[in-house]
Amino acid sequence: MADPTGPGDPPRRLLIVEDDRELTRMLAGLFAEQGYAVDLAAEGQRGLHLGLSRDYDALIIDRGLPVLDGVELLRRLRGRGITAPALVLTGYGSLADRVAGLDAGAEDYLVKPFEIDELLARVRALHRRHLDRAQVLPLGAGRLDPGSRLVSLPTGEHVELSGREARLLMALATRPAQVHTRASLRQRVFDEARTESIVDTYVYYLRAKLGADVVRTVRGVGYRLGKL
Repeated sequence: MADPTGPGDPPRRLLIVEDDRELTRMLAGLFAEQGYAVDLAAEGQRGLHLGLSRDYDALIIDRGLPVLDGVELLRRLRGRGITAPALVLTGYGSLADRVAGLDAGAEDYLVKPFEIDELLARVRALHRRHLDRAQVLPLGAGRLDPGSRLVSLPTGEHVELSGREARLLMALATRPAQVHTRASLRQRVFDEARTESIVDTYVYYLRAKLGADVVRTVRGVGYRLGKL
């Protein structure tokens, strides 16, 4: 099956929040075969924790979840600035249920039972729409193009970042109001690294290329996006 990423790209990350164990195992295997890195949660509170602590390219959320239902989960994620595109799965097909999911911030809605090919097509469509909306990320007076890894400076100059530098800056820029701990950044950007010191190293590289203010240090907590 086709790999959704290009050569050398990290795998796309997918969060599936679903309490049906059999369906969860099937979906996890299906998307793993497609080249996704898949995380699973069986109830809404766990899904909320994962959604807030890791970056995902897409979310698949069941409507009827224990502890915290899918609509409320999505509403809380959107309220915390999480913009990853979301597909809601549900056993309810009423207009009111679809409207509730869309109003909570879902991009799409699929009623169970569903065809696998349709689910895959809808998730691919989520990626296309999300990428169309996020061609550039604002950095104060500048911007980052994730595709080319080029930062446009207020002076009109362009600076090319390495893959790791770009991923770190993207993690900060997609949640600009959030203070990120070194542990969370290591997990989300440098998950192959053994120590959190790699975060400090790449913050140093970004500041060297883009200026000292591009990443702000919050003493005792971590880092947040600064400005160009």
